[in-house]
Amino acid sequence: MIDATTPSASRSAELSADLFAGLIAQLDDRTFRADIGSRDAFAAMQQLITLRNMIDHLAATLTGEFDRLKMTAPQGRSVRQLLITMGIAPAVAGRLVRVGTATDVDGVRIHTVDGAISLDHADAIVLGLTHIESRAGEPVTPEQRRDHTRALVSQALSGMSPAEIGKHARQLGNTLADDTSGTPAAEDRSLNSVTLAKTSDGRLDMRADLDMSVGEKLCTTLETLSAPTPQPDGSHDPRTVQQRQADALETLLEAAARGLADDTVSTTSRYDVLLTLNAEQSDQSALQYMGPVTDQLATTLTCDAQLTVAILDDERAPLQLGRRKRLFTNAQRKAFILRDECCIKCGAPASRTQAHHLRHWADGGATDLDNGCLLCTACHHDVHDRAGAGSEASGPNDYWDVVMGFDRHPWLIPPSTVDPRRRPQPAYNRRTLRLDSAA
Repeated sequence: MIDATTPSASRSAELSADLFAGLIAQLDDRTFRADIGSRDAFAAMQQLITLRNMIDHLAATLTGEFDRLKMTAPQGRSVRQLLITMGIAPAVAGRLVRVGTATDVDGVRIHTVDGAISLDHADAIVLGLTHIESRAGEPVTPEQRRDHTRALVSQALSGMSPAEIGKHARQLGNTLADDTSGTPAAEDRSLNSVTLAKTSDGRLDMRADLDMSVGEKLCTTLETLSAPTPQPDGSHDPRTVQQRQADALETLLEAAARGLADDTVSTTSRYDVLLTLNAEQSDQSALQYMGPVTDQLATTLTCDAQLTVAILDDERAPLQLGRRKRLFTNAQRKAFILRDECCIKCGAPASRTQAHHLRHWADGGATDLDNGCLLCTACHHDVHDRAGAGSEASGPNDYWDVVMGFDRHPWLIPPSTVDPRRRPQPAYNRRTLRLDSAA
């Protein structure tokens, strides 16, 4: 039995598991009339939303009881983990814990108990109050907290979304910070964090919480670098916004590793990559941080990365350490810029390009002018990845290729999906050329 009464509420109710079982039985297998009208459907939805909000209030109240009773202490788990094991989505479990364990929020519970405010709105208010108090340069008085609570509750009751409530809370927090010499959260560098976690499928999940200054720099840079670039045949950039931004991030890392973003011909390494091979299973390549990689990616890295290959025995003891002698020289990169001027596929500036081996260095390709060209990060991967070559849906001609023409300039050969005849196309800076006019 639990007391679902809020201190400010005039009513109280004793709830039991038997009562909930009765409610479930009444709702089981319920359907709406086939001839229900739009007005009745709308009214029914409003009632269901109110009912859901009331149930969420009770769930948050029970979550608070879980915390008070320390039900998860013997297992060494958190209340949130317990809720997740009971089948509640992680995000919802987090909201239930925050709302259910919040203190001094009676002004919010008055409106959640009768379903006027949803769990999402209540959570936004609780987070908003925490944000406001954390920004203050001096302790918040009870009167100030009540004023802030009323302000945020009025936002919820007026129809504002949880995101809008959060934005209003930040505005209140900034005002309070100005009045008390505090630091607004948006400008507090001490809150900055970047979390890198390797996923079960070998990818990297990156989450960042950045202040306004760093966030603005990152957004501005990614926006600049992620502009869509048309294909050589004039068709639209096939990448999604998210894919373009991911490519832009890689380009940004490339520039940072060079040391100076405008040093277009630096011979310093883009990044220093450690690739390990097993002496007994040479096809099992692995990177230092991200783990096993395919031969395709290992080949891509040999183009323009500072690669150190370490051969290990079964005990992971180094047997041999590879040499670094694949990178194009300073003079060669200058020559590429004079000849290619930009990425030969999309026209990206030379400062954002990598030197690509037409015949891979790993396959015996020479590091010379007739075996290299400039490709930006996205196009470099596009050429190396070969558009999914090897899958059942792709064939030997379903990829972009680069060859050196008789004029000693690189030419692009499109996949058959773009041009069934796979007719060579000149580099971006020579796009006005045709095969019958090239000299």
